Amino acid sequence: MKRLLKNALAASLAAGGLMFALPALAGNPDDPKLGTSVDSLLAYARERNPEFAATQAEAAAAGDRVQPAGALADPRLRTEMMDVTRMGQQNASLLPGRAAFTRYTVMQDVPWFGKRGLKGEIAQAEADGAQAASRGTWAELSARIKTAYAQLYYIYGNERLTREILDLMARLEGVAQVRYAGGLAAQQDVVRAQVEQTDLRNELIAIENERRAQSARMNALLSRPTVAPLAEPVVLRPLPPPARLDFAALEDRVRAGNPQLFEADARLKAAEKSRELTYKNRYPDFTFGIVPNQYQSSVKSWDVMVELNIPLQQTTRRSQEREAERMLDAARARKEATANQVLSDLSENLAGIDAAQNTRRLIETSLLPQAELTFNAALPGYETGKVDFATLIDALRQIRQAKQGLIKARAEGQARLGEIERLLGEDL
Repeated sequence: MKRLLKNALAASLAAGGLMFALPALAGNPDDPKLGTSVDSLLAYARERNPEFAATQAEAAAAGDRVQPAGALADPRLRTEMMDVTRMGQQNASLLPGRAAFTRYTVMQDVPWFGKRGLKGEIAQAEADGAQAASRGTWAELSARIKTAYAQLYYIYGNERLTREILDLMARLEGVAQVRYAGGLAAQQDVVRAQVEQTDLRNELIAIENERRAQSARMNALLSRPTVAPLAEPVVLRPLPPPARLDFAALEDRVRAGNPQLFEADARLKAAEKSRELTYKNRYPDFTFGIVPNQYQSSVKSWDVMVELNIPLQQTTRRSQEREAERMLDAARARKEATANQVLSDLSENLAGIDAAQNTRRLIETSLLPQAELTFNAALPGYETGKVDFATLIDALRQIRQAKQGLIKARAEGQARLGEIERLLGEDL
């Protein structure tokens, strides 16, 4: 009996260790690889997520507005027929050759110097902002997918671990029953083992429900049916070494590549150009025209014309200028607020990933070996009657808690890495 229990324990602990190193591949008949790695999920979402596709279309549309914004307006043609009855000598006619005098005016609106360029620069800044918004949408979506993948990894790992502990608990119940039958243990040991198994089965029900809910959330991010099957998470990306997680170095990369900051900077540039354009409205715009004059059936003379608006409504213009100044102030403040928030998030996630790595190392090097050592010491003590069954159960719980903590630390590290990459706007 003693040898059988030790062999079962060794097999269970070895399976638990192998669970972290080489998890078994899982898949589904529709797409056996979708879900085994986060890269497969990201590639799927990039091609099919409608929200990201919408922002890409909006960015392309904004880019197409740049050229028209700085272009001249279409010219206009005006036709005027004078004396269509020729002093009453004929019935009214709308044919140019039948009127006594016809004037053709071709006009072109021309804004004040520099206005067209400013309009084009405003449109370009807005297009840059739309492009940054599209990048930001993808950064946010990819971070959510990475976080959901980490959560699924934790759920699947916790489920496997719980099933292993349940199997080992069933073996311990068998040992307790044999000892009870031999009068070496109390019936309470058997009941305690059965209660522990019931609790583990209840936990498995909750884990399964959580897995279904998390799979549905992942499918929503991928724009798939909520009940579509996903493969079990297998591959975790390696975490970068501490040297690459230096705040000062990442701060420079965040300031240069963060989509939110880039979008805020584009809005600031647009506000600056809008202010310049508003001040240029103090000056008039022009309309130039050329006028051929037709007498009966031939053109006899040519005229030219210049028209301009007179900027007399100074009160209105001053209000518009103050509005432009306030909008510029708001854009500056929003950029500063965005920078502060982004850097705060960067610091928080760097601290989180550092804590996750430290926790993982502590569990692997200290807590888990100590828990296994405690259980290995409690097992023969129970067999000889020197240790009660409750102590043995507590030792087994310590092993489970240590392994759960290890899975959680790895999942937390992956989620924090995804958030850092969201702030960077690129993979770390």
